Amino acid sequence: MRLVRTTPVADPADRPRALPELALVVGLFLAYKLARLLIQGRDDVAFANAWRVWDLERFLRLPGEETVQHTIIGHPTLLEAANSFYAYVHFPATAAFLLWMFLRRPAYYRWARRGLAGLTAAAMVAHVLLPLAPPRMLTATGIVDTGHLVGPTVYGDPATDTLTNQYAAMPSLHVGWALAVAVTLIAVTRGPWRWAWLLHPALTLTVVLVTGNHYWLDGIVAAGLFALVVLVCPWPDRQPHPFFGRAVRQPVPTLAAEQPA
Repeated sequence: MRLVRTTPVADPADRPRALPELALVVGLFLAYKLARLLIQGRDDVAFANAWRVWDLERFLRLPGEETVQHTIIGHPTLLEAANSFYAYVHFPATAAFLLWMFLRRPAYYRWARRGLAGLTAAAMVAHVLLPLAPPRMLTATGIVDTGHLVGPTVYGDPATDTLTNQYAAMPSLHVGWALAVAVTLIAVTRGPWRWAWLLHPALTLTVVLVTGNHYWLDGIVAAGLFALVVLVCPWPDRQPHPFFGRAVRQPVPTLAAEQPA
């Protein structure tokens, strides 16, 4: 009995209209900006939560973020590369992923977009309920802001920066989006090399730790939220999510027994 793995087929008829999809993405961005306004003026709460997260990680015996950072702190080229990855890869990589899914895997594009939207919505709720200062602001721990140290940086003074949400460390959308991209691409591509997509979230987690922008728990919570989204959002045609390459059994025709003469 043969085991045949199903392969996604790009059917233009399954592709949603471009303008409504663009409007949805813009709406998500505006909603995220609104969440930024909801936590302004809660700096004390954000720092108090940061120390609680720091103490919890030490209780759980997770490696200190300062230890990870100090492994490359003496290598300005690597630090600049990490800062550039943090600043310039997050949004473009996710946008390129959605565009590729829209054009090449339209039958699965809606699932991918729905998963990212669900993850982002859950993250926004967490950002409002749990404002959290990133580790780069806890100078007493020995962690430095590598963006201001060697550049480039995407953040200004938190007191005057109204364009970014600097107290939204928990969960890490950098890690969550990267994991969502990797899992989906593993599901819709073939061959053993598809598992290499996991390098994207692994590298992203390393970068957010090295740059002092996130804690270990930020990435862990993001992964947990994405796992919930995967459980809630059914795969197209109600098929099991093929992340682990689940096979579909195909019947094999049997030969009729030869009748005696």
